[in-house]
Amino acid sequence: MLTANEIRDSFVKFFESKGHQIVPSAPMVIKDDPTLMFTNAGMNQFKDIILGNHPAKYKRVTDSQKCLRVSGKHNDLEEVGHDTYHHTMFEMLGNWSFGDYFKKEAISWAYEYLVSVLKLDPKDLYVTVFEGSPSEGISRDDEAAGYWGQFFPEDHIINGNKHDNFWEMGDTGPCGPCSEIHIDSRSAEEKAAVPGRELVNKDHPQVIEIWNLVFMQYNRKADGTLEPLPAKVIDTGMGFERLVRTLQGKTSNYDTDVFQPIIKAIGDLSGKKYGDDEKVDVAMRVVADHIRTIAFSITDGQLPSNAKAGYVIRRILRRAVRYAYTFLGQKQVFMYKLLPVLIENMGGAYPELKAQQALIEKVMKEEEESFLRTLETGIRLLDKTMAETKAAGKTEISGVDAFTLYDTFGFPFDLTELILRENGLTADVKGFEAEMQKQKERARNAAAVETGDWVTLKEGETTFVGYDYTEYETSILRYRQIKQKNQTLYQIVLSDTPFYAESGGQIGDTGVLVSEFETIDIIDTKKENNLPIHIAKKLPEHLEAPMMACVDTDKRAACAANHSCTHLLDEALRQVLGTHVEQKGSLVTPDSLRFDFSHFQKVTPEQIREVEHLVNAKIRENVPLTEYRNLPIEKAKELGAIALFGEKYGDEVRVVQFGSSIEFCGGTHVSATGKIGMVKIISESSVAAGIRRIEAVTGAKVEEMFDTVQDAINDLKALFNNAPDLKAAISKYIEENASLKKQMEEFMKEKEAAVKNKLIEGAKEINGVKVIQAVLPMPADAVKNIAFQLKGQFPENLFVVIGSVFENKPLLTVTMSDDQVKAGLNAGQLVREAAKLIQGGGGGQPHFATAGGKNPDGLSAAVDKIVSLAGF
Repeated sequence: MLTANEIRDSFVKFFESKGHQIVPSAPMVIKDDPTLMFTNAGMNQFKDIILGNHPAKYKRVTDSQKCLRVSGKHNDLEEVGHDTYHHTMFEMLGNWSFGDYFKKEAISWAYEYLVSVLKLDPKDLYVTVFEGSPSEGISRDDEAAGYWGQFFPEDHIINGNKHDNFWEMGDTGPCGPCSEIHIDSRSAEEKAAVPGRELVNKDHPQVIEIWNLVFMQYNRKADGTLEPLPAKVIDTGMGFERLVRTLQGKTSNYDTDVFQPIIKAIGDLSGKKYGDDEKVDVAMRVVADHIRTIAFSITDGQLPSNAKAGYVIRRILRRAVRYAYTFLGQKQVFMYKLLPVLIENMGGAYPELKAQQALIEKVMKEEEESFLRTLETGIRLLDKTMAETKAAGKTEISGVDAFTLYDTFGFPFDLTELILRENGLTADVKGFEAEMQKQKERARNAAAVETGDWVTLKEGETTFVGYDYTEYETSILRYRQIKQKNQTLYQIVLSDTPFYAESGGQIGDTGVLVSEFETIDIIDTKKENNLPIHIAKKLPEHLEAPMMACVDTDKRAACAANHSCTHLLDEALRQVLGTHVEQKGSLVTPDSLRFDFSHFQKVTPEQIREVEHLVNAKIRENVPLTEYRNLPIEKAKELGAIALFGEKYGDEVRVVQFGSSIEFCGGTHVSATGKIGMVKIISESSVAAGIRRIEAVTGAKVEEMFDTVQDAINDLKALFNNAPDLKAAISKYIEENASLKKQMEEFMKEKEAAVKNKLIEGAKEINGVKVIQAVLPMPADAVKNIAFQLKGQFPENLFVVIGSVFENKPLLTVTMSDDQVKAGLNAGQLVREAAKLIQGGGGGQPHFATAGGKNPDGLSAAVDKIVSLAGF
């Protein structure tokens, strides 16, 4: 029986024999595509080729791509663990043709690999073809059906609808019909009873799709119409885990050697046995699936967080922790202990896992600990809600309460339902779903973008000239209109551009397009599928006129200085903290820089100063830039260039060198370090477990900062009569202030005691209750102290109401002994009613409550009303 690793290898080797170039998997986390957070299909790394933005280096390629599907159209998260074949992270085996072969070869090679190489029985295979769409003028894919007919009888070739058999990249763009290959893994008796063809695409767990052959031959325009693609594309994707399951004769993906080593390790750690209890089995499958996703995401540079892609990863991790907590009895962190077995099984194909093991363990452990604390907090809050619900004679908690637990405290709704069931209660599911829908609509409205079709003025590709020029003659190749948040913008593609498009942490250039007729402001430059896109608020009136593209050189120079400084910081941090330091992200703007790096403890002030001194020494050396363009990647590695984990590099790269600092980099840089001027680190903090962040400024911004500091010191000196020793003067002031504060506290205690005694003397006995009422010119804290002292001195038959005014702000304070509460009085209700007279509001507990307001003139009347409402 072939192992999973052998199957993966056999696929790429087969297509290599058919003239395909084997390429490595792209990172699972996507950085330069605003339409996607994660790689969710094998074709993602080839989008710029498919869209025609860049030529294909190889006409035929093959790979095994790590993918993640948990959001958007492909949302499998809630199915994961409950069935046998859905996953968050999965591998997609694929082969591509960019304008080379098409349906005939794709179909014949798919059959050859499955039947001749892997020895699958063709009687167990079924294929689907697109049935056509008369409304769009597309006929049935008879071409594909004809090629399949050479290998299968007619009853194994099934017509499929648009949902299953017409593949689209998005609302617009390349698309086309596809053929799915399904396999029937049922027993002979089941096959005899019901033909497999009747179960294709019917969610039968043993009749599943394993391979999809996409024939991209159309381009979908914004108005929905289709036009033929000039260069047709083959894009196939085979579910690796499903293929392994089929070849290893299993009925579940989780029974294969892809997952079984992890599931066994989970059993060893938890003391549970897989196969004994369905709930335990689901939990084990969830953990086994999710740990792969979390580990690969962290490896590719995406840490758990509360925003965007980071939130998705945090949600997956928390889902795994919750299942382990509830069904595997894991009240302490344990998932990070599974990493060694994951790396043992997948580290050969993906060596980056082993290289990042320490960081993955650190991040996972801290995230687990954090969420376990959240679970405990959520359970306490839910206990309180359940007690209040039962006290009110109800059996259902509101959807708003359940959503607050979920949204504010990260407490999963299904865990809320589980705990409620155990306590004989339910949740208002419709109310919860309504709150969830409101949140989704808010998010959708905030992110909604209406994109028009590209209008092509001339054919061609963009040439970036920004490393050598900040002004360059150019022309518009194409443009389109976009609408977002009620704002209309235009995206412009130029034939040649000096504008740097946002990438690698460096923000995009701004500037102008100038022709003899007009000047158009470029407000930003973004990169979409490797294509530089210039964003403007209006289009030139003369679109085909020659123009100069001019970058804002002041902003560019400031960005370049900050970017070069991040390289020097990277090197200095390695020298001071150790070679374990690795860059984990950056942000380079004209005003400042931000640099994230792996390190497992706070950087001390002394270390910060040492780093600063090393970088500033390098700046004063005025080390010249050495730049290598289009350098073969192996040569770059020989130079010792530092690459970033989670980045996809081509066969040729750009390397930036300042002396001993050598890094892969596509950004803009100073010609020599002296142009940075100086660096000053302004903060150091934690971003996530094992990740620290430095923020700094350079050049003129350092001068501005020093000016601000000097002005502040001068102002302080003036406050202290220009004392020659400012520190000593401030220390003396603090000591004197502390002494005066202590004297004031003692005075207030004496005053409180005197006021309390006077209130007791003026108390009235009404129906056996000591009633104290007064209006005092005292601060709130003093009144509260007096009220608590009175309650402590008279634990029975006491009712106190005090109106107080401090700095013209009125306050009502009510307290009473517990027997008065039992008799039916409620301080919170009383102050809420009387607070209207001081134009305010408040509340509190039955035995103590306060209310503030705006009208001190109504204070006496409010005090009298409280006494009256209490019946005294």
